[in-house]
Amino acid sequence: MTGTEVTAIIPVFNDRKSLEIAIPASIKSLSEITLSFEILIAEDGSSDGSAELVTEYKRQDPRIHLLHSDERQGRGRALNRAIRDARGSIICYYDVDLATGIHHLPELIDAIRHGYDISTGSRLMPDSDIVRSGGREVASRSYNFLVRSLLGSRVFDHQCGFKAFNRERILPILPAVRDNHWFWDTEILVRAQKKGYSVREFPVQWRAGKGTTVRPRDVFEMGSAVMRLWWQIHVSKD
Repeated sequence: MTGTEVTAIIPVFNDRKSLEIAIPASIKSLSEITLSFEILIAEDGSSDGSAELVTEYKRQDPRIHLLHSDERQGRGRALNRAIRDARGSIICYYDVDLATGIHHLPELIDAIRHGYDISTGSRLMPDSDIVRSGGREVASRSYNFLVRSLLGSRVFDHQCGFKAFNRERILPILPAVRDNHWFWDTEILVRAQKKGYSVREFPVQWRAGKGTTVRPRDVFEMGSAVMRLWWQIHVSKD
């Protein structure tokens, strides 16, 4: 096998403790999927020693790479940069707390191998196995209903941090994606579907991380982001 088949991106901001679990778990899982992979840690201005930890791991395993930023870029910008730097023909990313069970990684990657442009885990399909508070569940379902209704998406769960892409297909979409933070996940799915890209969505096991709550301000920001993208697509034709 020539070249790199899979690049796994892990976005990180002050997540050293989670990285201590995520890196070895990723190596084990990816080794069972492909002989050719790299792990790219998109470290976004951390101050807790996350970058130093990745550097230590890289000394032991050259398949691990650190993509460091001195200043906080935001999740979306960090992912854009990492995808452009990735060498794999298949690119996946997942949250460092492994909220989505990493045992789903083979299914995520196989969908791209079998011809899909994008694959994504879903916490909102009938067979999904999730544990989170009632408030977050209501907010998530309401948000995703809004995205489907106003933006014409066929995906049920846009914000699950467990996605994979065909690199050649996703690179042309990146310049159009404007959001630099949490809405990036939704925007890339919506814009890709508008271009006719194929998306494979499948149910996952998911557990909410500690300290995650929904505030009234979050609900307002969700609605505002959806309306902003609707305007960009339907009025300004971006």
